[in-house]
Amino acid sequence: MKKRVLFVCLGNICRSPSAEAVFNNIIKAKGVDGQYMVDSAGTSGWHVGEPADARMQSHARKRGVKLTSISRKFQPEIDFDEFDYIIGMDDSNISNLKSMARNGNAISKIYKMTDFCKKYSYDEVPDPYYGGDSGFELVLDLLEDACEGFLEAVEKEG
Repeated sequence: MKKRVLFVCLGNICRSPSAEAVFNNIIKAKGVDGQYMVDSAGTSGWHVGEPADARMQSHARKRGVKLTSISRKFQPEIDFDEFDYIIGMDDSNISNLKSMARNGNAISKIYKMTDFCKKYSYDEVPDPYYGGDSGFELVLDLLEDACEGFLEAVEKEG
């Protein structure tokens, strides 16, 4: 049975599609991609149907990461049942996700991305949308670190 992972941010055009792509690269490199189903979504519907932010795509591409997902809105009535791990990028996303959860089982699936960081000590993956190049690079640094840590945690669980 595949482990099903959903990365969530606000608009699903910067952080969560990057997390999806970074995690896909990591599991592919480790030869375990067949054991996972990975997706991303946003708590808002502002960018539904759009590809990832062009600046985010450009920075990711320099690291060999291709962002291919199309933005979609988180669907609580489906996603809480469909996914084993629902990983929010910041406290606001976590709060939004918890408010949509209909029971304790759904809440137990919610995690914060930075809780899996090993090298960096950030409380959140900051939204790079209104910033410059360094913000996009920081997001990718944090996601590379956290996705490695997340994979380790999941593999330890068995």
